[in-house]
Amino acid sequence: MALETIVKVDNLKKNYGNVEAVKGVSFEIKRGEILGIVGPNGAGKSTFFSILATISKPQDGDIIVDGESITKNKQYVKKIIGYVPQELALYSSLSGRDNLNFWAGIYGFFGKEKNKVVKNVISEMDLQDVIKRRVDTYSGGMKRRLNIALGILHNPQLLIMDEPLVGVDIISKRKIMDKMLKLKSEGQAIVFSSHSTDEVEKLCDRIVLLENGSVKAYGELNDILKKYGKDSLEDIFFVKE
Repeated sequence: MALETIVKVDNLKKNYGNVEAVKGVSFEIKRGEILGIVGPNGAGKSTFFSILATISKPQDGDIIVDGESITKNKQYVKKIIGYVPQELALYSSLSGRDNLNFWAGIYGFFGKEKNKVVKNVISEMDLQDVIKRRVDTYSGGMKRRLNIALGILHNPQLLIMDEPLVGVDIISKRKIMDKMLKLKSEGQAIVFSSHSTDEVEKLCDRIVLLENGSVKAYGELNDILKKYGKDSLEDIFFVKE
């Protein structure tokens, strides 16, 4: 059975002064799939994520999320997405639990319901042993897992992850990857960016290769490799077109 589209990116454009950061990008994200966005520095990955997360506005084009435009119904879109930024959005002087309690309140959870969702994400991200400690005592991998826990507190339909595996240890990387696959199996849509083509090849159902703000390739891994006659995504970036 074909998966339902949850995100439709339609001719999206974004400029910073005279610099074209995103140049008419179009593709779709399905429910129950992991879509990877990969590209070198300056390819437009973070700019695209900023627009999808409703933080910045496009110059032209649109993104339709669950049938609603990010430019016309921003508040609805914000409710159904979870955003895990590359920069850690944590209060270092507070405990992990206090961070989760604070954001659960922002999402509108209170009382027993708040306690339940916080307990669930602590377990899901395997933070039980450190959750009472101040965040500034956490390792990089622990901080990254807590950052992801904040993004999934409200069980979003679409999870946006900007470089979620950067700078983490092997154990945390495996736990994060396992969680992403579990969310996918539960029907959630995930879009994440990475500099590592190996991570993208392992996790993703479909892939968007961005280069200089444009889509260089889009589709399933095997189809992309076959199109360019290469053995890895990394090799494709050296193909001149």
